[in-house]
Amino acid sequence: MINLTESPSYYDHLDEMSVNEILTNINKEDKTVPFAVEKAIPQIEKLVEAIYQRMKTGGRLFYIGAGTSGRLGVLDASELPPTFGVEAELVTGLIAGGDSALRKAVEGAEDNTELAWKELLKQNICSNDSVIGIAASGTTPYVTGGVKRAKSFGCLTGCITCNNLSPLSMEVEYPVQVLTGAEFLTGSTRMKAGTAQKLILNMISTALMIKLGKVKGNKMVNMQLTNAKLIGRGVRMIMEELNIQEDEAKEKLISMGSVKKVLDKELKSS
Repeated sequence: MINLTESPSYYDHLDEMSVNEILTNINKEDKTVPFAVEKAIPQIEKLVEAIYQRMKTGGRLFYIGAGTSGRLGVLDASELPPTFGVEAELVTGLIAGGDSALRKAVEGAEDNTELAWKELLKQNICSNDSVIGIAASGTTPYVTGGVKRAKSFGCLTGCITCNNLSPLSMEVEYPVQVLTGAEFLTGSTRMKAGTAQKLILNMISTALMIKLGKVKGNKMVNMQLTNAKLIGRGVRMIMEELNIQEDEAKEKLISMGSVKKVLDKELKSS
């Protein structure tokens, strides 16, 4: 395997560049990321379709990763309950070293091949669940060990990596390989590789939530009403859908607790 994520930067003498040159060149490299992701859409589609079939029958989704990759998985999972009104257990992000690793590196955690599986067992993982390993290099022992055990247990397994034919890709049924190439700062995969992983996680989770019926039209009708901004958004959704005034829409929303409940009730009775 050629480790593309460790390839030397196309740029040298970074420490001699002006601020404008640094920013311009980082942006130049960042522009290549969406095109790399686009090439991987057929792989992403197969992964999403397979996970959806399991989630329809009660399966859950787990992300496992270390460092930046782990943090991105935790971030994506944590945003789904407020955005789509799903239970927190439906999608879970696990990071090598536990929650403390979200802020500070935990030495040696990512090199443990058994740790991810032990953490998945604590989540009462079952064979109908899906596990996505996230690792820019595709070589992280925590991730490869976790998906290997999950696959043997009967779980659906996929990955997001930025190398071709990596050990991680070889272990899973549905590999997503997005080849972002050399980083502006050699080996700093929190940059282009991390951006690609974030884009793909957005695609996977949003597509799943839409297919699971958590969206109506283009609106987040199941979102949690946790602040004034979201309440206002919900009121506007109801006004638009039911063609009613703001006060009436707000009264219905507060009474029912979610946009979806209001629309289901009103449209059913009409």
